[in-house]
Amino acid sequence: MYISDYRRRCEAVFLFFLIFLLFCIARLFYVQFFRFNYLAEIARKQHNLFVELEPRRGTIFDSNLKPQAVNIPVDSLYASPNSIKEKDKEFVIGKLSSILSVNSSYLRQRLSRKKSFIWLARKITPEQSEAIKQLKIKGLGFIKESKRSYPNSYLASHILGFAGVDNTGLEGMELYLDKYLKGEQGWGIYLRDARQNKLDLWQQMVLPKDGYDVVLTIDEVIQYIAERELDKAFKTHNAKGACIVVMDPHTGAILALANRPTYDLNNHADVNKDITRNRALCDMFEPGSVFKVVTASAAIEEKKVKEEDRFFCENGEYRVANHILHDHEPKGWLSFREVIEESSNIGTVKVAQILGPEVVYRYMKLFGFGSKTGIDMLGEINGVAKPPKQWSKVSISAIPIGQEVGVTAIQLAAAYSVFANGGQLMRPYIIQEIRDKQGEVIKRNSPVMTNKTLSLDTASRIRKILTGVVEEGTGRLAKIEGLSAAGKTGTAQKLEPNGTYSHSKFVGSFIGFAPAEEPLVTIVVMVDEPHPNYYGGVVAAPVFKSVAHDAVKYLKTMQRDREVVALNENKRIY
Repeated sequence: MYISDYRRRCEAVFLFFLIFLLFCIARLFYVQFFRFNYLAEIARKQHNLFVELEPRRGTIFDSNLKPQAVNIPVDSLYASPNSIKEKDKEFVIGKLSSILSVNSSYLRQRLSRKKSFIWLARKITPEQSEAIKQLKIKGLGFIKESKRSYPNSYLASHILGFAGVDNTGLEGMELYLDKYLKGEQGWGIYLRDARQNKLDLWQQMVLPKDGYDVVLTIDEVIQYIAERELDKAFKTHNAKGACIVVMDPHTGAILALANRPTYDLNNHADVNKDITRNRALCDMFEPGSVFKVVTASAAIEEKKVKEEDRFFCENGEYRVANHILHDHEPKGWLSFREVIEESSNIGTVKVAQILGPEVVYRYMKLFGFGSKTGIDMLGEINGVAKPPKQWSKVSISAIPIGQEVGVTAIQLAAAYSVFANGGQLMRPYIIQEIRDKQGEVIKRNSPVMTNKTLSLDTASRIRKILTGVVEEGTGRLAKIEGLSAAGKTGTAQKLEPNGTYSHSKFVGSFIGFAPAEEPLVTIVVMVDEPHPNYYGGVVAAPVFKSVAHDAVKYLKTMQRDREVVALNENKRIY
């Protein structure tokens, strides 16, 4: 009886193990042939870590290869939620929330994902990185990325713009040239050990392709000079806004461009769109008296008027249709030269009446008004230049003196450069070249003449008249000691919402070039709603004076230095 029970128990145990063995074999067969791909994928995820590799964004240089926008290496924090135990996640969240200054709910949401890789914080500070490393938390890691940095902070902010956290351009040149600067993203697969610690081994890798570098036409020194003087005027005259453009009149290259108010490129998160707006390209205003050179040029080019022809300026009041035109100071008889030097509205309109609307409009277009200049920047507008069929009976007394016309600062820079370079309308440009990391040029800009606006003789004669504006006329505050200059003042009333001209809001401007005989720079200064002083000859001319003096001195020094270097090179050769 005992032996029989013992045998049955042995048979039962044997049968149990046989069934268990058969089950294991069946399970093994199932796993091997039906679950192989699924389990292999889990193993791959556990031992491999897919990482995107960021390319190095291209550097933006000034014309002397001084960096204006660069990338600096920083740590980015990632996590592997699958590697962090559920009981430890609240501890991790609490520590990281404090160090990164982020909401704990954000971290909780990120760490709840069933993934082997997620970003927690991109491009953190060195202090934050070090604090997290001290915690020695399993499942957290760092990848070196690059962060956009602007060495000169506020300088050239409206030219450069800025890039976001993912190194994608958002404003200015950063946005306009993003396809060149950004480069192409790469990727890699890290190997991890059984504890899922990252090994310094790659299973696969596609290297990122770095972005191209960009060389601008701006000069860091001239840009600083322009911004320094513009800032003084903006604050001194309590202005709503201001802008300045410094251009090489012979090539159209922009040497400096600035706006006020401005902002710090390294701290742009809370800056509103109104401040980032590039006023020099996208703010349209009535130019006022600076526009009188269009009528003056047309009169001389068409041989309708000579400099010494005299015009009676009606002692300050002149009726055109149902409108009474005034001068800022009553004048009697003035020569044509004096009409421009003294900025007589009445004298200018009488010249325009001789020419007629068709001729005035044709020269407006020849100077580029009413059309984009074609500058290689974002945001430029056309402005307004009405054809004669849209003129009213009083337009002939308004348009020639800069009313019923909308212009931009960049248009004025190109237009006044016509007198400085002998009659050519040059296309402004700010991108000198695009090059790869080896310095090979991918794309280069060259000077482009849009059209031949005036003859050399007419340009020379207008240049002499504009020199008289500075020497004897309304632009005396632009006169530079030891340096000749030419230019024109402008003071324009702004339009109120109801369409009438304001008696309290003005745009003061001065546009000129220096030296007058052999110009090196054309400078446009526009001050929006200055008060209590608002005349262009008071608020804008002094800015021109200071910028022209320092910029010309600098350019001549640079030119002499280059000549010395070239001379020394020639001596070494021979």
